[in-house]
Amino acid sequence: MRTVAVFFDAGETLLHPEPSFPDLLARVLREAGHPVRPDEVRARSHVVFERFREAADAGDLWTTSPERSRRFWHGVYETLLAELGIAPGDGLVDRIYGAFTDLGNYRLFEDVPPVLERLRAAGLALGVISNFEEWLERLLDRLGVLPYFPVRVISGLEGVEKPDPQMFRLAVERADVPVEASVYVGDHPELDIAPSAAVGMRPVLIDRRGRYPGFGDAPRITSMAELPGVLGL
Repeated sequence: MRTVAVFFDAGETLLHPEPSFPDLLARVLREAGHPVRPDEVRARSHVVFERFREAADAGDLWTTSPERSRRFWHGVYETLLAELGIAPGDGLVDRIYGAFTDLGNYRLFEDVPPVLERLRAAGLALGVISNFEEWLERLLDRLGVLPYFPVRVISGLEGVEKPDPQMFRLAVERADVPVEASVYVGDHPELDIAPSAAVGMRPVLIDRRGRYPGFGDAPRITSMAELPGVLGL
């Protein structure tokens, strides 16, 4: 069936901390007097993905309120600091949390705007399905791409999180498109690819960091620029 709609994850798919999660965290730590290099943070970033998986497995809806988000991320940052041998005192965790909730510290990936424009010009319906706090809409607006996404299913507003199939069903219902004619682009096999496929969407894994080189359960791209070709445009 011809594709009529494309939905996207947000973090690490459309947008990212500037210049990256390890760089921003290392900068905050250096400013606090801890000389940590981005590569040291990068080598320990697996704890973040492990925490995402644990939260999903436990049904811990960490994005659905500011309090839950703060508690979740404080736990993540405390774990990272322990891995780096840094004590979490003197408000350090609050400083890190503040940096990563500052809208000014995020950017679109450079390959995103031209692809969004091409897809819209081709007549495709576009939307966002993301585990993200309620401020994602404000962030997309600040980044100038909110009008591309008339359909937005954001866990911080909906009260459910991926991999719950309801996230994906809400999107196709609001877009009024057949699920089998919908594509979902995300960066996480367990939270994005498996559940979108389970509801009948056609998933595409975007692997910008080369984390899943052998992935074969869905088309895998390393740049958004490859997406139009996958869609046959």
